[in-house]
Amino acid sequence: MIEIADRFKKVKEYYFSTKLQEIARMREEGMSVLNLGIGSPDLPPSKSTINTLVEASHHPSNHAYQAYRSSFELRNAMATFYQDLYGVSLKPKEEILPLLGSKEGIMYISLAFLNPGDEVLVPNPGYPAYEAISNIVGAKVTQYDLLESNNWLPDFDALEKLELSKFKLMWVNYPNMPTGAQGSRQLFARLIDFARRNRILVINDNPYSLVLNDKPQSILEIEHAKEHVLELNSLSKSFNMSGWRVGMALGKEKYINAILQAKSNVDSGMFLPVQKAASEALLLPREWHNERNAIYSERRKMAMELIGQLGCTLSTAQVGMFLWAKIPSKYKHGRELVDRLLDEAHVFITPGEIFGSNGDRYIRVSLASPKEDFLEGITRVIKWKEQNILV
Repeated sequence: MIEIADRFKKVKEYYFSTKLQEIARMREEGMSVLNLGIGSPDLPPSKSTINTLVEASHHPSNHAYQAYRSSFELRNAMATFYQDLYGVSLKPKEEILPLLGSKEGIMYISLAFLNPGDEVLVPNPGYPAYEAISNIVGAKVTQYDLLESNNWLPDFDALEKLELSKFKLMWVNYPNMPTGAQGSRQLFARLIDFARRNRILVINDNPYSLVLNDKPQSILEIEHAKEHVLELNSLSKSFNMSGWRVGMALGKEKYINAILQAKSNVDSGMFLPVQKAASEALLLPREWHNERNAIYSERRKMAMELIGQLGCTLSTAQVGMFLWAKIPSKYKHGRELVDRLLDEAHVFITPGEIFGSNGDRYIRVSLASPKEDFLEGITRVIKWKEQNILV
């Protein structure tokens, strides 16, 4: 029997991969399960985006292999998007690399910059891929705390006490997932100063800035940012294109070329009609995003009611397409509430602990379900509570 590689001994199957299999099994057994946990937008992309994909797919020449850097049209659209939304000037040819989703970017950045044994700062709680991919490439992970008492922001005093000369990369994510904490120019400026003084490359993962957020920001807005940071962005959440796999890495030419060196040895450029459709999407007027946010805003109200029915508490200042809430004291862990809710009420939400130990007493609810599901979820939770009172 051939053993799996050592690099995967620290890496488990992604939580949502196993949980979706469980939900599928329950549905096969005839149970009606509401999935309010997964952050995959249920709304479609714009009509013009879809029409562009269809039209471009009819051209025989568009089905060939594509350039590893992708088309200039797509990179120029990404540059225009950043200029219009964030006021950030980027050179399309040198400072932008389209990706097959931003998770791909996490892998290729890690391959490009980390040797086995190099140390990486990863947020707790945070997107599990930061730690998983660091482990896959043989890096040493140090978690830094994000706490509600500090508004889910890095504690720079605590960071400065570490032996920072050992670290090469630091992952940050604002607007934050899973907590919904907003970034700020002050935070980004402090991160850049931290990176400069300690010779650490900071990567901000920024896919949520257009979702229920009145102040879209980029870490690249800060002066001299490109010397010390990279930014990842994606069309998955803001443009309802999660299955299309379109993301981008942005920053200094030297860093972008290093990522390309890794990427070009693993995959090829994305399907050209997808590139053309993504270019169309990136130039959508702000009104299109406002319409999407209006739908999410209505869902958010119902999600807050569901969370309240569960006895959980939350901050109304959070942004993005999730709600992050603290569980009642009667539960030892968020997973206890989540598992009971799935088993007994057939409603799935996400336990905060999958994002790190600091999420242990929290849950996350996604807004990527129709309002009918939230209304049904509220009804089920109320009935579930009544049944438990009777017991």
